[in-house]
Amino acid sequence: MANRMILNETSYFGAGAIAHIVEEVQKRGFTKALLVTDKDLIKFGVATRVSKLLDDANLAYEIFDEVVPNPTIAVVQKGVAKFKQSGADYLIAVGGGSPQDTCKAIGIIINNPEYADVRSLEGFAPTKNASVPMIAIPTTAGTAAEVTINYVITDEENRRKFVCIDPHDIPVIAIIDSDMMSSMPASLKAATGIDALTHAIEGFTTKGAWELTDMMHLKAIEIIARSLRSSVRGEAAGVEDMALGQYIAGMGFSNVGLGLVHGMAHPLGAFYNTPHGVANAILLPYIMAYNADYTGDKFRAIAIAMGINGAATMGLAEVREATINAVKQLSKDVGIPATLREVGMKEADIDALSEAAFADVCTGGNPRDTNVEEIKQLYRSIY
Repeated sequence: MANRMILNETSYFGAGAIAHIVEEVQKRGFTKALLVTDKDLIKFGVATRVSKLLDDANLAYEIFDEVVPNPTIAVVQKGVAKFKQSGADYLIAVGGGSPQDTCKAIGIIINNPEYADVRSLEGFAPTKNASVPMIAIPTTAGTAAEVTINYVITDEENRRKFVCIDPHDIPVIAIIDSDMMSSMPASLKAATGIDALTHAIEGFTTKGAWELTDMMHLKAIEIIARSLRSSVRGEAAGVEDMALGQYIAGMGFSNVGLGLVHGMAHPLGAFYNTPHGVANAILLPYIMAYNADYTGDKFRAIAIAMGINGAATMGLAEVREATINAVKQLSKDVGIPATLREVGMKEADIDALSEAAFADVCTGGNPRDTNVEEIKQLYRSIY
């Protein structure tokens, strides 16, 4: 069996890396950007750091700032209309997962207008044309949307989130500048950081995992485990480490898939607008325990990467328990809620949530095969 890897054409890393936008735009001959972001990132001067670079270089652009958390079909369609009206020929996404995902959907639909309903992009849509060229600038260290071929859109009418997987959507340029992440609140750093850890752990244990992606995921786990606490405290070195760690996790999971944590998190976002990183963070240790007997010796490798003392010589059951406990402790240390009730989940919705989770495209990659009844039990146990 052949294994495929898809990564960005060009990526920049490090504090101040956004300065490279100008040279990349000029050498590629782009003429006008649509900058996709949200109103808060404009208000607090984060997105304007990018627009100032464009202004100073006399590069034309317009701004679409109507992105919302858990971006909807309607927002994507507004963005498509804005792009057409603007006369732009490339996209710049500034923000966390929501602006990145919105931007990907806009870029795909512009060059593949037969998918303008957005819903038809769900799953592995057979688009024919690459997206409008996109420069991705993340402001959170978690989603890794800047290096993945995935994006997630919310269907408000049907109370569901759907995952789109398309090699045509990957940004041509990713700029991972820790300065763009440093002003994010501690709670957001915590949630997105555990999201990144979830990507690494699920990517390492998913059915599609292989040696090249294992290398990426274990390195990501190592970086995140040593850096998340200091990042949440606002230490510059921790923020820069997390910016790299989450990107490395994205390099891996984008190419092999995820698992049940994401499958169960997506409905929570659709039903209650739960922040994706928070949902993943609450679910992660419980799903790790659920999957443990189906992961061989992989928890030992995770434990070693996380720096757990004695992990190399522990018995298998002991090292699995220690790994799960270490993940729980990390979440607790950075202030993640412990139960789903704390983020608004309702027991009355468990049946519907479980059906949606079982149908989610990520669930099929879980190392342990599951079913709706077992998912119901999991939701109840974490409630």
